[in-house]
Amino acid sequence: MIEKTSSRINQWIEYLIFGLGFTMTIVVAVQVFFRYVLNHSLFWSEELARFLLVWLTFLGASSAYYRKVNPGVDFLYAKLTPLLKKISSISTHLASMSLFIVMIIYGYQFAWFVRLQISPALQIPKWIILSIIPISGVILMIHAVSFLFAELKEDSHDH
Repeated sequence: MIEKTSSRINQWIEYLIFGLGFTMTIVVAVQVFFRYVLNHSLFWSEELARFLLVWLTFLGASSAYYRKVNPGVDFLYAKLTPLLKKISSISTHLASMSLFIVMIIYGYQFAWFVRLQISPALQIPKWIILSIIPISGVILMIHAVSFLFAELKEDSHDH
């Protein structure tokens, strides 16, 4: 059940990443056209592109984590026995989950702290932009729980 939820969430996240990336590309291309061809700058485009990049970064990190394409060095892990690999993997998931809890709690607190601030160009509340920190923390936590359950279900000689 949790694996299916994690997979479905990642599928939607990847669609969202594509949409945000495409939007950011269009905004930057239009800004370049306006600035260098029409000699007129769009005052809001840089801020929008920056906010889109922030969301892309956090959502992209959750997708990379789900697909297990985050960078790592596994030369030591590869030499471990199957039991030590399982213990190492479970420990890694638990450590990741503790980081995700920090993202959720402190990300929420920070978004709440800036809730009354408005972005200068777009005039939107900054909590909307910063809400991606706890949102991505929740998404990452769902993936981590899914990975942990899968790891616990596996037989130790499956590694």
